[in-house]
Amino acid sequence: MSSFPAADEASVEQKSLTRLPTGNAELDTILFGGFPAHSINILMGEPGSGKTILAERLMFANAEDEGRPVLFFTTLSEPVDKVVRYLQQFRFYDESKLGTVIQYSSIGQQLAEQGVGALVDIIKEAIIDLQPQIIVIDSFKAIHDLSTSVPEMRKMLYEVAGLLTAYETTAFFVGEYSADQISTYPEFAVADSMIELARNKHGTRDERFLRVLKLRGSAYLEGLHGFRITDDGLVVYPRLVSPATPPAYDLLTERVPTGVNGLDALLDGGLRRGRSTFVLGQTGAGKTTLAMQFAIEGIRRGEPSMYVSFEENPTQLEVQLAAFGLDAGQAHEQGLNILYVSPVELQIDSIVATVYSTVKKSGVKRIAIDAVGDLMMATTDTQRLHSYLYALAQHFAVEGVSSVFTYETVGKDLFTETRMSALADNILLLSIQFEGRRAQRTLRIVKARGIAHDLDEHELTITASGIEVG
Repeated sequence: MSSFPAADEASVEQKSLTRLPTGNAELDTILFGGFPAHSINILMGEPGSGKTILAERLMFANAEDEGRPVLFFTTLSEPVDKVVRYLQQFRFYDESKLGTVIQYSSIGQQLAEQGVGALVDIIKEAIIDLQPQIIVIDSFKAIHDLSTSVPEMRKMLYEVAGLLTAYETTAFFVGEYSADQISTYPEFAVADSMIELARNKHGTRDERFLRVLKLRGSAYLEGLHGFRITDDGLVVYPRLVSPATPPAYDLLTERVPTGVNGLDALLDGGLRRGRSTFVLGQTGAGKTTLAMQFAIEGIRRGEPSMYVSFEENPTQLEVQLAAFGLDAGQAHEQGLNILYVSPVELQIDSIVATVYSTVKKSGVKRIAIDAVGDLMMATTDTQRLHSYLYALAQHFAVEGVSSVFTYETVGKDLFTETRMSALADNILLLSIQFEGRRAQRTLRIVKARGIAHDLDEHELTITASGIEVG
């Protein structure tokens, strides 16, 4: 997923600034290459937010057998044995590096007995004896509990910063800081970078976000970036931004057949390449069938396609494919990529990152996403979702990827979320009308940008071979 786009990197990357990789390609993308070397960095967030894991993954990524050592100092938070015991559960842990190139030690008792000023002597001795490339102090915030005054902390930090800079050592201060402490705690004044990790409760699950608050001497990708904690550390999903080059709609004149009998004629030959189409309709109107039909038509024409489902599980999708004469294995071999995510586990950042990565890796030219309403229910920030979908649609347009999004409506109402309408180049409205005991499905083209489309309502039928429009 390291191909995930950031900003216009060529114009902002500081090539003369030496970087320290984090061990996570996506986080390096956000930082435009990693942390500046020989810098002082703060990793902040509430307990359990992932700060220590981020620091330890970075340590093992930069530890070389014949290189300068990496030091991890614990203070008054947790004993070394406990820290190492939990560290051993991660896949990035390397037993051969522990005790040699990576060294853990506790300095809490020495600080408690001698005061915060002892940290200067501890750092000086470590630098002179071991010449470490990286020093991590966890928790640095806990040192405040031993301080007698702010001036004492400020003086200690001034001396520590001087030592670290003089001996070209990169430091990471890990702590349970809150946003209101940034302006009052002196370590933030000497920090070259600040990374905030947060965890928000959303229903029965948590959403985790990472934000760069400061990165001295460098540009970075701003905003909230989703992440998960896995057995290999943090999996980060950089925020998707709009492409630097806007889509040239006037160049995308190729027509894309929908695969729906009778629909292309109403669209004056089909949809335009790279455009986004929203298929609206109430339950049972045929939205999912139309979206699947669109994706399958792609692989029948030799176009790699993708179908993203939040409603139909893999078994149900296999039944859908069987109705079109395909089994899952056969469809995959022909170029159909299927992604199913349970609506219970929806996380916008991970879904968008996975979709974008698959589109780039597999050369996808058609994609169907069923359904946008599930994404809206899963998000805590509708503006964030709108921005993501807009950026995604813009990337699809630049790449020439034709997209179909389904959206459930109530009755004949269109978008209940009006901002979504602006994302659509085309809108198809599917309805079910009742006359006595008889029900009739219909289709109407509400909007088709740049197409001389039909405006009438047409009968829609679902047959054994899919949807047909009369």
